[in-house]
Order: sequence, then C-alpha cells, then structure tokens
Amino acid sequence: MGPLKIEFNQPVTLEEVKDQNPNVNFGGRFTPNDCIALQKVAVIIPFRNRDEHLKYYLYYMHPIFQRQQLDYGIYVINQDGEGTFNRAKLLNVGYMEALKEYDYNCFVFSDVDLIPLDDRNLYRCFNQPRHLTVAMDKFGFRLPYTQFFGGAASFSKEQYDKINGFPNQYWGWGGEDDDIYNRVTIRGMEISRPDGLLGRCRMIRHDRDDKNADNPERFNRLARTRQTIDSDGLNSLTYTVIRTEKFNLYTKITVDVGSPPR
Repeated sequence: MGPLKIEFNQPVTLEEVKDQNPNVNFGGRFTPNDCIALQKVAVIIPFRNRDEHLKYYLYYMHPIFQRQQLDYGIYVINQDGEGTFNRAKLLNVGYMEALKEYDYNCFVFSDVDLIPLDDRNLYRCFNQPRHLTVAMDKFGFRLPYTQFFGGAASFSKEQYDKINGFPNQYWGWGGEDDDIYNRVTIRGMEISRPDGLLGRCRMIRHDRDDKNADNPERFNRLARTRQTIDSDGLNSLTYTVIRTEKFNLYTKITVDVGSPPR
C-alpha cells in the first residue's frame, strides 16, 4: 500500500474490472476471507449520466477497498428523469436503502469522479466524521477553505443519525457540503482529515450537467442550518424507488426524488 498512479486516458470496461476483481460478489459486495473486518462499509455514490466515470471509479476503488480489507458494498443512487439534481437527497436515499440490505455501521459518501492517490487513505469511519478528499488536483492539492467538506466523506451510523443526515432541500449545485459541516459542529463534533499528502486525490474532468446549475438558494439555506437541522434530513426524507438493479460490481438504485418547491 502507498502512492498510486491514477490515469484516465485509457478506456476501461466493466468486463475488465470484473475479471480483475474475482472476489467481488454480485451487487458489488465484498467480505475478506482471511479476517473479520472491523467495519461494515456502504459506499454511496450520487449519480446521473456518468457511466464512463463510474467505470474508472470501480476500476480503481474495488482493489483499494479490498487492500484495505473492508467488508463493503457499492451503491449507485441514480436520480430518475431530467429534473434538477439533488445530490444530498440521493445520499440520504443511499443510506436508507443500504441499511435495508445489510447491517452497515459505516457510510462513505463519494462523488463518482474522485480517486485517492494513496491507498493508505483509509475509506472507513473514525471517532469523528472524516473528510477523505482533502487535497484535490483541481484545487492545486490544497484545501480551498477551512470548512470545505466536499468530494468524499465517511460517517458512522451514529454520527450520521446525530446530524439527521444531509438536508433534502439543496436543489442544484453547491451548499449541501457546507451545511453538513455546520451540522457536524452544531452537534458538538469535529471534522477529522488525513494529512494533505495522504489525502490527495484526482478528479475526472468533465462539464457540469446543465440540470445541476448553481443553487441560488444555497447561501440563504446555509445561514439557517441551526433552524433546519432537526426538520430537514433523514426524518423528512421522501422518495420512490423506481427499480433496483444488481450488477457484478455494484448495486444501482434508481429513484424519483421529486422536484424543487415552486
């Protein structure tokens, strides 16, 4: 384990990834054979129209998770339709749906386009909520601001329940990660991070989805986290599962998350 060479210039196929990961079970589940994993980890990926990125994620992350000896499953939470994207709500859906399948006690919430550059950056849970992608190449391998909590993060079940999950009312791009940072501090917890070298990661460059435009309400909502934490989150989550599909390398759950209030 150590530094990794991560490249996105060579195409990969799901068949290739499956052949290289014969111990991954149907639905994207893996349990170590030679030890009892300390944690049961659900990897939750918010998703829409990013199939090429998903191939790279599975190609790199399945081997990393296995080297880290995780008991894990990968859940791709696909937003149905072409309406405004709601990343935060998809993460809440993934949390709820994963728990229906297995007694997970750790949850990694990750964008599909971020790959760590060192597999000693452990994708598991810690005593405090963990920000895993602290030094992205797009930001010059620096934390862009102290409260930044974007990309990938891990929460134990207890920690996630304590903050009432992600807020459901962030439609479009931006704000939900900062809201989570606020929720963590409001509940008396702190963000833990690997050091800036261990926490380096690469992003797959792409154009933003035109249905994921800047959220004009994000700053107003951020100012009200203390008022909304108890009413907007896991306890107010509504959605409809359209279909659940089990593939060799992951479970894909397509959901209707509704639309922004008018």
